[in-house]
Amino acid sequence: MNNTLSVDNKNPIEVAFISGATGGIGKAFAKQVAKSGFNLFLTGRSLEKLEKLSKEISSEYGVKTDYFACDLTNESAVNHLIGYIKERGYKINKIINVAGIDTQKAFRLFTQEKLTQMVKVNALSTISITHALIERRADNLEILTVASMSGASPMPYFALYSATKSLLINLFTSLHYELKGLGVKVTVVMPGGVYTRADVIEQINGQGLWGKLSAKSPEFVAKRSLRAVSKNKVKYIPGFFNKFLYFIMQIAPKRLVLKFIARRWSKIEKDAF
Repeated sequence: MNNTLSVDNKNPIEVAFISGATGGIGKAFAKQVAKSGFNLFLTGRSLEKLEKLSKEISSEYGVKTDYFACDLTNESAVNHLIGYIKERGYKINKIINVAGIDTQKAFRLFTQEKLTQMVKVNALSTISITHALIERRADNLEILTVASMSGASPMPYFALYSATKSLLINLFTSLHYELKGLGVKVTVVMPGGVYTRADVIEQINGQGLWGKLSAKSPEFVAKRSLRAVSKNKVKYIPGFFNKFLYFIMQIAPKRLVLKFIARRWSKIEKDAF
């Protein structure tokens, strides 16, 4: 953790909270938010990466930062993260939920440990942290949660990931309306492919034209998503091609959609967590 931000309970400091901050998408969000002059609270698994990113952002954008390394699969660690934020007296003006696991393979090939990890990181920790931080909201709180196009439909061979992302879509769509009376803006983002890790880029390139049309840079996703939540859009799908795919998935017979997905995704297997 970093004490660049000082404690002042009489005049609490406002921060933008970002989970998964050291990953490709999280880092893009952190820089985009800092560019707008907001102080940051960053979390991720690696203390070393958080320290490096914090110094880089503070130096480049002149904002104050704090961070807390946290294993989101560990309930006790998540509680310590929330406790630290409360102890520091921070008020939260943005909650940006980015952290996630994208393990992809047939459901029967998962270990119990891997099943639990994905549910905890993709769903449970996001829910717990968001619930706690809403109580520490500053005026005009914005909540932005990165789900996925994969949550738009059940996905054979990507079943658990799809299910957790669908949960996020449904939850934060509901919260968009539930929190409106409190002046809180809520947007859920549904990206297609995003050029982040080497294995993700390899997979995108392996999909040929389809992958290239769907994929966007982390900077594109971050900038457009922040614009979407400022306008209080319920959902934001980055890119025209992904919007078109989403439309087709909603109107096409579900049986045909699932057969197409099963045939396409049964050929891909990855476990990068």
